[in-house]
Amino acid sequence: MPFDKQTSLASPTGADLNLYVKYAATDPRAVIQINHGLAEHAARYARFADYLAPRGFNVYAHDHRGHGATKAPDAPLGKFADSDGIAKVIADVDAVHDLIAKEHPGLPVIVFGHSLGASIALNFVLRHSQRVRAAAIWNGNFSQELLGQLALLILGWERMRLGSDVPSRLLPKLTFQAWGKAVPNHRTLFDWLSRDAVEVDKYVADPLCGWDASISMWRDVVNMAQHAGKDSSFAGVRRDLFVNLLGGEKDPASDYGKAVHHLAKRMQAMGFSNLVSKVYPETRHESLNEINRDTVMNDFAAWANSVLKP
Repeated sequence: MPFDKQTSLASPTGADLNLYVKYAATDPRAVIQINHGLAEHAARYARFADYLAPRGFNVYAHDHRGHGATKAPDAPLGKFADSDGIAKVIADVDAVHDLIAKEHPGLPVIVFGHSLGASIALNFVLRHSQRVRAAAIWNGNFSQELLGQLALLILGWERMRLGSDVPSRLLPKLTFQAWGKAVPNHRTLFDWLSRDAVEVDKYVADPLCGWDASISMWRDVVNMAQHAGKDSSFAGVRRDLFVNLLGGEKDPASDYGKAVHHLAKRMQAMGFSNLVSKVYPETRHESLNEINRDTVMNDFAAWANSVLKP
């Protein structure tokens, strides 16, 4: 089933955010604010929203700048902004969060993010942990400092030669394409996303998925992950925040789940007392589109219910 509502939200950044809403089928208990990943869009989370609504959750999911149907004068497909891209992406998340608070005053919010969305959600929490009940940070990688620095050097070299607004020629080869080739007997270069061939084919056929990001967007993506990779960035985050970290054992984007374990150990060492983490066996990058997605969604709902207990 599709979302209940598709609307637009004017962000203070100048973006016209494409926003999907699914309302709880019962009295709402909380709001799940979804942040999608790189080179995809929020409509792909309709099945997750369908699962959550009968369980008492409202769901809000918007297309980030440079993605999906969101429009901004400085953000065509594949680009966050001419400048201050990270700040504008987070400010857009702020705008959706403000709308949720206006439309559902008093309801707790669980911010959710997958992949790039995990980085966006975590960076939002680094600034606004007092505004949310919990955070689900899925399939992210915040433990690649040296590789991140190398990526920034490559992107800086490309920017000098090509400018910032054209697609990076090297980063897709080092990420999406390399990950696809690493899958044994791969059928497509996107098999690293899921073992479900139907879901992979839907992604490949979707014109709003799988495109090559601009050099400027890649720089923003790497810098966002690098910021979240520093313990000092967590200085203002409340340590009693409920946190759910999730990954897949066969996901190359999270170093086959090692990055999830690494973030969990970091946060535990920093004193986060309400943290759970899990790496699912044999699972690839898109947990919600994997063959074990029912288990993944059931586990998420059980965790969300636990953090809502008085």
